[in-house]
Amino acid sequence: MRKRFIPHPLLTCVLALVWVLLVNDFSLANFVFGLLLGLAVAKLTSIYRPERSKIRNPLAIAEYFAVVLWDILVSNVQVAYLILFRRGDSLKSTFITVPLALTHPEAIATLAGTITMTPGTVSADLSADGRSLLVHCLDTDDPDATVSAIKSRYESRLSRIFE
Repeated sequence: MRKRFIPHPLLTCVLALVWVLLVNDFSLANFVFGLLLGLAVAKLTSIYRPERSKIRNPLAIAEYFAVVLWDILVSNVQVAYLILFRRGDSLKSTFITVPLALTHPEAIATLAGTITMTPGTVSADLSADGRSLLVHCLDTDDPDATVSAIKSRYESRLSRIFE
């Protein structure tokens, strides 16, 4: 019965929070309107998501978030160094293929988004069968080490969260 009235509670709460932050007025009326807006959006879009994935290990999300933030910080420094102190022709830019063990679409999308958010790497394509991800690296000496780092730092944690 709850699913009928509140099909996606997390989305509803996030949309309410985003609404309050966008209007920059922390009043009860704005929060209630944000909740109503979140309920309406969740209800209207629920037909497009008949099956929601279950998060298996919610505590692993905090660990994943900390690892991603750390990697973004470190990558920002590394890319700044490359831009400021290395010549463009000395960069070893390459495309690598990351074979995926993940099967849930949400986990694969999170992995692709994480790779793109990390400076120096961009998710370029997902194979038609969803079993590998094409990633462009700004500078890498060892493509195999980059693949294993992506798999150990991100994919293994996402597997614990989603699968």
